[in-house]
Amino acid sequence: MITVIRDVRRARGMTLQDVADACVPPTTAQTIGRLETGMRTVSVGWLNRIAAALDVPAADLVRLPDQAELPVAAILGGTGAHAPRQSDAVLPPRPAADQVAIIVEAGVGDYRAGDILWCRRVGPDGFPAALNRDILVPRPAGRFLFGRLIGREAGKLQMLPLGAGMRQQVLADPPWAAIANLLVRTL
Repeated sequence: MITVIRDVRRARGMTLQDVADACVPPTTAQTIGRLETGMRTVSVGWLNRIAAALDVPAADLVRLPDQAELPVAAILGGTGAHAPRQSDAVLPPRPAADQVAIIVEAGVGDYRAGDILWCRRVGPDGFPAALNRDILVPRPAGRFLFGRLIGREAGKLQMLPLGAGMRQQVLADPPWAAIANLLVRTL
């Protein structure tokens, strides 16, 4: 088992100290560094603590021998494309248990026909994290509303559908919402 704790930590924009402070109970940056580099053995307990601190499933912190990965050929920045400083690879996304997908059949808003949106389902306690994000919300009779969550007040969600000229809609007490968090687009 090879851990990718450092890669995930960097992708999340966290320092060693950030992860150490977010662990329950907190630990030291040196301990996290030793676990990342393999100088200290990563037990299942440590893997779970670090995963919780990084807010990812523990399985995302290990690379299994049969797990597919894609080599990084270049890094694209403001000055153009350049070679990575060291060889690197990315793991293709894996769906989590709380994810659902939306297939875009016709272009609307920023989305084009053929796009696939991966969305993370959240309950009412997760609605504040969805403000100013595109979400899917269930409606009665098997219908849905997809749009930008622009406000939340007393159990009601105020949403702006993405179509041109559409008016704000208010939904009362939806049981869940799915926050769009990954766009898959064929070029």
